Amino acid sequence: MDTALDDTARGPAGGAAGPAVPLPEPVRQAPETSGPPAAAARPASLSPSRAADFMRCPLLYRFRVIDRLPEKPSPAATRGTVVHAVLERLFDAPAAERTPDRARALLPGEWERLLAARPELAELFAGEDGTHEPERLARWLAEAERLVERWFSLEDPTRLEPAERELFVETALDSGLVLRGIVDRVDVAPTGEVRIVDYKTGKAPAPQYRGDALFQMTFYALVIRRLRGVMPRRLQLVYLGSGDVLTYDPTEAELAAVERKLRALWEAIALATETGDWRPRPTKLCGWCDHQALCPEFGGTPPPYPLPVLPVPRVPEADAGPAGV
Repeated sequence: MDTALDDTARGPAGGAAGPAVPLPEPVRQAPETSGPPAAAARPASLSPSRAADFMRCPLLYRFRVIDRLPEKPSPAATRGTVVHAVLERLFDAPAAERTPDRARALLPGEWERLLAARPELAELFAGEDGTHEPERLARWLAEAERLVERWFSLEDPTRLEPAERELFVETALDSGLVLRGIVDRVDVAPTGEVRIVDYKTGKAPAPQYRGDALFQMTFYALVIRRLRGVMPRRLQLVYLGSGDVLTYDPTEAELAAVERKLRALWEAIALATETGDWRPRPTKLCGWCDHQALCPEFGGTPPPYPLPVLPVPRVPEADAGPAGV
């Protein structure tokens, strides 16, 4: 156990929270966006989610990033958004007031705030005839309460003073690739060691599937390392769905390997963008995809490619080889 990190920004013995230790430089928050999606454009940056999309299925990446196709909201993802907002806002209160009761009291307001920004989410709690079903909303909020309550068994917010919350980070690699994302929480110990924390409202994956989650965290570690010149000491995943906390201490060699992997991914994305060749990659996750009707694997046809495609270079006849070859 790393004492300096586990006691991040704690005060003296007795549990009083001490002052937060900031990152060397402040980082701007993610800009809010509104209005209809922008027209199709070439990819300009890479986030952990979109990198995971391309590795999972290049065609899914195209639908989300190039075509900007709409997707139906899900109760689970929406609940995750609300729970994240509660865990962020709880730290606005003095340390002694960061209690389960206060967190539970924040839930309805955060749901209403999200609903005001995205009125279409009301459809999640409507019956087949379109009428609102309050009992469905009540059950959904009750599950959100259970997730928030479980967090208090995993971390003690009265003894934490995060340096950053919902932190938007962005950096450009030497190759020109822009990496960006939003980090749930950054803790900085009095000794200066940095811990990156991410909340997950689902269950912890089996050991053989933890690579995807660690890829996201090492992505963030790489960005913060390049932005601030500070090597994150610990990466921590808090799974509220199962009550697990997974930690990992990255190395410089591992972050260098992640950077190489991201450069290779970006080269593959650039090639697909230029050629328009976005091939589907069927997996067990296809059953949850909103775009099956447009996927060739399910008998569908993707919409016309909205970007210009570079022509394939013609081979001069003199270099084409003997006839018939």
